[in-house]
This record gives sequence, C-alpha cells and structure tokens, in this order.
Amino acid sequence: MHFTTTQLDMAVAALQTLLPLKYPADAILRRFFQCNPKLGANDRAFIAETTFGILRHRLFLEQKIHTATPRSLLLAYLFQFENVNLRELKKWARDSELKWLPDIKALQLNPLPLSAQAEFPDWLLEKLKQFMPDHEILNLGLSLQRPAPLDLRVNTLLAKREQILETLAQDNIQAKATPYSPCGIRLYKKLSINRHPLFLSGAIEVQDEGSQLLGYLLAPRRGEMVADFCAGAGGKTLLLGALMHSKGRLYAFDIDEKRLGNLKPRLKRSGLSNVQTQRIVNEKDVKIKRLSKKIDRVLVDAPCSGLGTLRRNPDLKWRQSPQSIEELKIKQEAILSAAAGLVKPGGRLVYATCSFLPEENQQMIENFQSTHTEFDLLDCSELMAKQNITVNTGKFLHLTPNTHNTDGFFAAALQRKK
Repeated sequence: MHFTTTQLDMAVAALQTLLPLKYPADAILRRFFQCNPKLGANDRAFIAETTFGILRHRLFLEQKIHTATPRSLLLAYLFQFENVNLRELKKWARDSELKWLPDIKALQLNPLPLSAQAEFPDWLLEKLKQFMPDHEILNLGLSLQRPAPLDLRVNTLLAKREQILETLAQDNIQAKATPYSPCGIRLYKKLSINRHPLFLSGAIEVQDEGSQLLGYLLAPRRGEMVADFCAGAGGKTLLLGALMHSKGRLYAFDIDEKRLGNLKPRLKRSGLSNVQTQRIVNEKDVKIKRLSKKIDRVLVDAPCSGLGTLRRNPDLKWRQSPQSIEELKIKQEAILSAAAGLVKPGGRLVYATCSFLPEENQQMIENFQSTHTEFDLLDCSELMAKQNITVNTGKFLHLTPNTHNTDGFFAAALQRKK
C-alpha cells in the first residue's frame, strides 16, 4: 500500500468527521470530499479504503489500543491489516506511537472476545446467539469483514452477457460470469465503472448478485402487471422491466421522491418503456388501493436493518440498535400487509430483506401467514431450479457472504389462492 503523509493527515481528518456515525458513513465521506475539492482520485481512494477498513475492524482495533483516537486507529489498522511496516510509518508516526504498535500483533498472548473477533457489537451478538452457534457467528463475522466484490447486471434488453464479457476483456477489465445470476458479471478488481461506455449506454448497471436473484424469484413475465413496492433508486425495478422484455406494466412505488428521482436517469439509459414511477405518501396511499387485487406479481424489498450489507456499510452495526429494529418490524409488517392487498388471485408476492435476523425474516412471514391465510408459501429452491439457478437454501432464500459471496439476503415467495 502506497501513501503520502498528506493522505495520512486527510484520512485522520476524515475519521474525525466519520466517527460519531450520526449519519451513514458513505454520505459523511461524500460530504468530506465535497469540502476538500483539491483531493485527487488516488487521495479519495486511499481515504475511502482506509476509513471503511477501520470501520470493518473497529472492535478489534479498540481492543488493542489503549486510547482509540482517529490517529491511533489509522496507525493500528495500517500496521495490522495492511501490513505496513514501522519503517514506512516513520516519517509520519511519533516515536511514542512506534513503540506501542508492535504490541497489537501479539494476538496469541491475548485471545480476543467473540464480539471483537466477529466484529459484532454486544447487542447484535446477543441476538445472533439466540439462533447460531459461536463458530457460525465467527464465520459470518469474518466474511462480513472482507470488502464486497463489484457485481454488474447486464441489461438483457440491450445486450447479452457474453458480449459484455468480450467487450470488458477488450478493455483489459478482468471479469467473469457470476455463479448464480444468469445476467450477473463480477469484476476481479473494483473500478470506477460509471464512465465506461457500457454503463453510459445502459447495457450494464451496478447490482449485487444477491439483489439480482430477487428479480428471478419474482419471475415476472412479459405482458403482466407488476409492482416494485419499495423501489428506492430502482435497481430491482430495472431488472424486473428487462425480465418482462419491457412489455406489460411495471409500477415503481416509493415514499422518497429523491430516491425515485435517482431512478429517472437510469430508466432513460435502460431503454425500458413499461415503467411507471409513483411516489406514495405511505403504504395506505389511494394509488395503492386503486390497484387492489389487480397485480400479477409484487416485490417487497422491505426497509430493514441492512445487516446483510455490512461488507459495504460497516457503520450500520453501530447505527442500528434493538430499539431501531423493533421500529423497523412495525414498518415491515404494515408494508407487507399493504403490498399483499395488491396481489390478484393466483398472483405471487415476494418479501425480501438484506438482513440475517429471523425477527425481520422468517418470523415476519409466520406472523403474516397467521393473519393472511389466503396466501400459500412457495418453495424458493424449486422456483429457482425452474430457471436453472442452483441456489438450494430450502423453502426460503437465504444468501450469505460466507456461502454465496453475495450480500446477506432473505426472501420468501407466497401465492394468493385462486
């Protein structure tokens, strides 16, 4: 890892703004870069990689440092996780700092508690212990400490995966087909792909493979009426539209006007003509009620704790709490119930989260079925097998970074009785 003393100073300054973690880390960092416009691309990359690396390993580092300051965290991270030696740090580090740094390598003399090894705060560890043995918690924790790969989704309306792989190879971009998603591509290295002609033309989008599989679980067909109930910036909406060959009608609902606004340029690039974006006030909006029992397929990617995305958003485990999860569960229940009202007899409903907590997932489905007996649970593995997708996780879809190298996802598929 190459760096300058200026980059180290700016990384400390960035950490000072980040560490209260009152807002999402990526938003704080974006703001930091806006306030420091003289930073070049290499500077920004170094600052982003090191600060997010520190957030991923924060509990370990805090166990090993007497006083955790942005400066000591940065030094300890570079020494322990980036294998930067003392000689390389000499120009910047103080003599007193160079003395304590070697101590953090003495791991075997001081075994760490499970929370620091797995990088799960106590509240989250308590929840995980209710349904996972310690060795599984550790495996999950270690997998979430690794940076996520960069996955792309091929817009099958405009291109074939083989063509895109050929074009990337010609541009000396190493990539391979994803193992599960039929339209996914995984890059060997993280690149800024948003200026590439393939991206600008709408032929590719950035989307985690796990997120892509949710679209195949819903499996919308051309000519159907489909709803993406919590569309956000529309990554899954665009996939659903492509699976429908831009035929039929696809509603993208969300309460956030800004997020839906972010969908507009993506929609323009995609070549889709069957998408209707609609801002709703809440899940009981009159726009929803008008479509009662008229929709063939409904996707609910519910607002959740986001704990399955800790590889990308390591700050979430400190910004969530048992209380915030209780609040989310109330929202999830209301949204799932409202979305179910759209599904016509014989239609399919898919409920998904990027969380691995049963209270947001299986328990939510059990509670829903106890009050909505008109819905039958479908087997996700069977639905995937019909599309030649070999993800066999039982009746529910369970994706984890340690098993599938995707973000952590849960999904259930239900059908309204005819």
